[in-house]
Amino acid sequence: MAQPEAKRTKSITSSKDGWSPSSWRGFKIKHQPIYTDKEAVRTVCGDIAKMPSIVQPSEVDALKKQLGEVAAGRRFILQGGDCAERFVDCTPDRIEAKLKILLQMSLVLVWGARVPLVRIGRIAGQYMKPRSNPTEVVDGKEVFSYKGDSVNSFDDLSKRTPDPTRLRDAFLYSTATMNYVRGLMSSGFADLHHPDTWDMSFVKLDEKRGKYEEMITEIKRALEFMEACGAMDDPSMSQASLYSSHEGLVLDFEEAVTRKVGDKYYNLGAHFIWIGDRTRQLDGAHVEYFRGIANPIGIKVGPTTDPTELVELITKINPSNEPGRITLITRFGAAKVRDHLPLVIRAVKAAGCVVAYECDPMHGNTRKAEGGLKTRSFNDILDELLATFDVHQAEESWLGGVHFELTGDDVTECTGGATELADGDLSTNYESFCDPRLNCHQSLEMAFLIAGRLKRIAKHAYRNGDAK
Repeated sequence: MAQPEAKRTKSITSSKDGWSPSSWRGFKIKHQPIYTDKEAVRTVCGDIAKMPSIVQPSEVDALKKQLGEVAAGRRFILQGGDCAERFVDCTPDRIEAKLKILLQMSLVLVWGARVPLVRIGRIAGQYMKPRSNPTEVVDGKEVFSYKGDSVNSFDDLSKRTPDPTRLRDAFLYSTATMNYVRGLMSSGFADLHHPDTWDMSFVKLDEKRGKYEEMITEIKRALEFMEACGAMDDPSMSQASLYSSHEGLVLDFEEAVTRKVGDKYYNLGAHFIWIGDRTRQLDGAHVEYFRGIANPIGIKVGPTTDPTELVELITKINPSNEPGRITLITRFGAAKVRDHLPLVIRAVKAAGCVVAYECDPMHGNTRKAEGGLKTRSFNDILDELLATFDVHQAEESWLGGVHFELTGDDVTECTGGATELADGDLSTNYESFCDPRLNCHQSLEMAFLIAGRLKRIAKHAYRNGDAK
């Protein structure tokens, strides 16, 4: 159901007076690298500020417009990618594998949702991660915690001290990745004509595999109909847009990629950046930085989020209530979502805030398996997603998207799914340096299951005269 376009019940005075790309420096800040050479940080960031931007302002504006349509119930978001990108994975095959699974998932979700999709990758910049503790003990030695390749090295413990030159490396790797993505997406890599070639042999249960193959057959028939009508000759059917995103964490870097365009400031290191669950303090440096840039902003919302404070945060970042400006990314966990999410939706609706909603069913469902590896259960991820759909329907709200940590590779990091991975299988091909990701098979299966729910929602909307 489309979110009602309510007006705020009270005016909230807020302005950008006193804001600049560096005004965050006067505020309390959390989860920053501890650099010993401050002059080196200034030099590196000065170099980055002189380089051509990774993305363009017009692309940022186009995404914001589409997210406004998500808030109105007319689009759906698929956001996905690595927990943390690695420099070593900036290769054609790894990038292509990630794009392939996102495009396959997007085709399935469009078929289910019956609305256009917004594709956003955790890609071309997700090289930074917050950590609970500044140090950790590895092999009996206390070292700085790994905070992502843009900060320090995971493998080489002698390179755990935060190194500002890695910020420049991250910028260059992000630029190379985004350029390669653009080339692929405009050259026919995104051709969606042949879902019948997808390999479904990973589904072990015949009944389940038959159901998914039936969905593929329906998608193929829809594409054949469009081809008969001549619609497949449209270049847009072999091309697609993919926007980039990352968590806005290391503010020295974010300031360096902020550029003034006309009377606005854009973060041109990504199309979409989000504030993490650990850095959304109202009086903190991250909120100060985010409130001044023109990009669409994501806000992670978890069990510790106070709904009243969340409304204050939304209005501080988006005082004009601009559609598409704010996306709330909820991450409660399967066991808590039914208790917490209704309170958030009601508070936001009562305040008249226009927001898009995404569900991140990954972060609230992490556990340690036997042997100490972090993992997530496919069933827990699905349970949180389905519960989130239920709550939004009950609250007459539109769940406008999903946010996954996933990979196009056949890793063994999350248990369950049609491949029936168990805890004992995790060490077979566990690659993540941070959090566990859905592999290519689990990701596609998740898309089929979400599509089934979206299809039922779409049918209900049409029956009740609420066609989008």
